[in-house]
Order: sequence, then structure tokens, then C-alpha cells
Amino acid sequence: MAEIKLTKNELRSQQKKLSQLEKYLPTLQLKKAMLQIEVNEVRGVIEQLRLQYKKTKEYVDAYSIMLSDQESIDLQDAANILNVRRRYENIAGIEVPYYEGIEFSDFNYLLFEAPAWVDAAIVGLRKIAESKAEVLVAEEKKAALEKELREVSIRVNLFEKILIPRSLFNIKKIKVFLGDQQLAAVSQAKAAKKKIEANRENMSLQEKNKEASNAI
Repeated sequence: MAEIKLTKNELRSQQKKLSQLEKYLPTLQLKKAMLQIEVNEVRGVIEQLRLQYKKTKEYVDAYSIMLSDQESIDLQDAANILNVRRRYENIAGIEVPYYEGIEFSDFNYLLFEAPAWVDAAIVGLRKIAESKAEVLVAEEKKAALEKELREVSIRVNLFEKILIPRSLFNIKKIKVFLGDQQLAAVSQAKAAKKKIEANRENMSLQEKNKEASNAI
């Protein structure tokens, strides 16, 4: 840490800096609190989405025997994802994604030659893919929020534990030094005044003695 100047100008500079830090800190603390709420909320959402994904997968797994039938239609491309749509919203100063929908590649087959369960299997496979996409987008949101929360927490700690205490220490140090200088100046002034008064008394006494000598 650079040595500060023990001057009145530096005192004003430190007081101004402290005022700015104390003014901005509540904003950072509020942002931190908002981000923590959002992170907690999205964590809960992810748990629900994962549970939904698990249930959907277990339901669709009922088709696993038919899907593995070598004579049945190949459904490998039935849930091929073209695009996962997202919208973005600003939360506490950062853009976070929200799931909007999913687009699949076209999957064509001969309806009259396919087993009766094919349509239901395709719907099930696509539900699994959609459920998984929702989880992934929610995790993207959580990652963005957690990253911002870490950065804001670092700044809050920096303000609370380093910058503000340092400014307070510097202000106190400068005030003590200036106070000591003022006391020293007052003491010097008093000493000089006493010396002047003593000199005046001596001069006055000498003049009186001189007058007395002349009178004799």
C-alpha cells in the first residue's frame, strides 16, 4: 500500500473516497442479496426439472423393448434437435437465458408400414429431449447467476473488509498527525508569546532602572 500524504488535501481526498464507498456499498449488498435469491430459486427449479426428466424417461423406457426390436422402425433421428430457443432477461444487471421451446429435425416414415406404437414412441422421445433441454437452459441460467454472485461477493468483501477500513484508518492517521501539528503549533505560539512577554517585562524593568539611575 502506497504511503499517504499527511496533508489537509489528502484528508479531504480520503473523506471523499470514503463517502463514495459508503454510498455504493448498499447497492452492491442489495445486488448480492437479489442474486442469492435468484440462485436459490433456480436451484429449486432445476431439481423439479430433473425430477420431471426422470419421470418422463422412466415412462418412455416402457418402449425400450420395442425400440430395440431389430425389425422395428429406426427412431434414432426421431428426436434430433435442430435448435433450442431461448429468451434473455436482465436480472440484477446480467442477461440470463429462459427456455422458450425446441425444434426437431423432420422425421418421416410410412405410416401404414409402421407399428402402432411408433407415434407414441416419437412423442415420448421428444418429450425426453425437451425435458433435458429445459434442464440444460436452467443450468446455464444458474451458472451465469452464480458467476455474477461470486464477483459481486468479492466486491462486497473488498469494500467491507479492505477499502472502507483502509480509508477510515487513513483519515484517522491524517487527523492525528494534523492534530499533533496543531498542538505543536499552539505550544510553540504560547512559548513564543511567553518569551515576548518576558522580553517586554525585562525591557520595562531595565527602563525603570535607567530612569531611577537618572533621577539619582
